[in-house]
Amino acid sequence: MTIAVSPQALPALVLNADYRPLSYYPLSLWSWQDAIKAVFLDRVNIIAEYEQSVSSPSFSMRLPSVVSLKTYVQPTRHPAFTRFNVFLRDRFECQYCGSRDELTFDHVIPRAHGGQTTWENVVAACSPCNLRKGSKLPKQAGMFPHQKPYPPTVQDLHNNGRLFPPNYLHESWMDYLYWDTELQP
Repeated sequence: MTIAVSPQALPALVLNADYRPLSYYPLSLWSWQDAIKAVFLDRVNIIAEYEQSVSSPSFSMRLPSVVSLKTYVQPTRHPAFTRFNVFLRDRFECQYCGSRDELTFDHVIPRAHGGQTTWENVVAACSPCNLRKGSKLPKQAGMFPHQKPYPPTVQDLHNNGRLFPPNYLHESWMDYLYWDTELQP
């Protein structure tokens, strides 16, 4: 699963005040127009710039490629329970067969058997596996998720999001992405 980023659009990587991206998936990017607006509203610091400029009759500036917020935005402690976040927690893979196609979600303990729609009971599943399991309990269907469903932390989702970089990463962004990964000797 790749987010398409057009290099011609000259997006700006947005960092929190601690110089970490606001999110990794989707990567926190602003259009060049939004980045310039934030500069003029004094909400961001420009960290890196593109070669391209924009001009008016009385002003010219290079387009920002990396900006940091001047005010720290506290990340949420508990991610929202959404379909997207379930898929991200499960790395966009069916938890029964590993397929990445036709993803939906499945109640491990079906609602017909009292299962709740919670982090602890919902997993990503492809449509064929979901249909095959139906409203059967895992033991009845002989289908058990590869990973026990759990409520992820924001860090879990960030770590998984790093596995799905956009199709384009500008060289000026590299110092701010994945900086906590192990360096090559």
